[in-house]
Amino acid sequence: MLSRASALLVPAFGRLHITTAAADDATDATNGTGAANATDAGRPAPGSIVAANHTSLADPAVVLAALHRLGARPVVLATAGLWRVPVLGPVLRREGYIAVHRGTARAAESLDAAAEALAAGRVVLIYGEGGLPRRRDSGELPPGPFRSGLARLARATGAPVVPLGQAGARRLTSGGPLKQLAGLATAPVRRPALHVHLGSPLHLPPDTAEATARVHHAVTAAWKVAAGRAEREAGERRPT
Repeated sequence: MLSRASALLVPAFGRLHITTAAADDATDATNGTGAANATDAGRPAPGSIVAANHTSLADPAVVLAALHRLGARPVVLATAGLWRVPVLGPVLRREGYIAVHRGTARAAESLDAAAEALAAGRVVLIYGEGGLPRRRDSGELPPGPFRSGLARLARATGAPVVPLGQAGARRLTSGGPLKQLAGLATAPVRRPALHVHLGSPLHLPPDTAEATARVHHAVTAAWKVAAGRAEREAGERRPT
């Protein structure tokens, strides 16, 4: 339901573009144009881990909308505090999303639940950074350091990892609460460029540190593609 809701709502707040490394010509699936080619070539395989960069409270909706357009309905690992939010919490439980209890004895439970989802053929979406950046302006920034959980999950399951870079979500929400609300309120008028790029699947090495570094490099590369395309799209819309 959250994937469908994101797919319906995100285009009202910005212009969503999707490219994939798997498509021969990095097909742009903007607003459904060329979506068939992008879907055939770019959909994460069942049992894959999608590793995304995290920059804004809005980017999970952007990522879910992009994956929905490609035909994927992921299980998402998210901070356990969201399960306490009225209305949202019950939806997260119903969707089968996985709560991450950071800094507690239950932290490892999330990886066990993710492994079960992968074994059942689900796509699992995980944010390697494990949190949001502290930067308050709307500018883009590369992925921060990754935690080791993603690499440990890939090692335990043998699942391929699909690097995903997203850019533009900070133009929807960034900064303090009032600025974020203002950003959302004006987004339907501004319609900022939102870009998601999926890289080629990786099979990570068994060493946790090496695997973490490799997936961080791949997500950073995917983010650079997304950020470059979002910036070009924004530049084309600026008055000359």
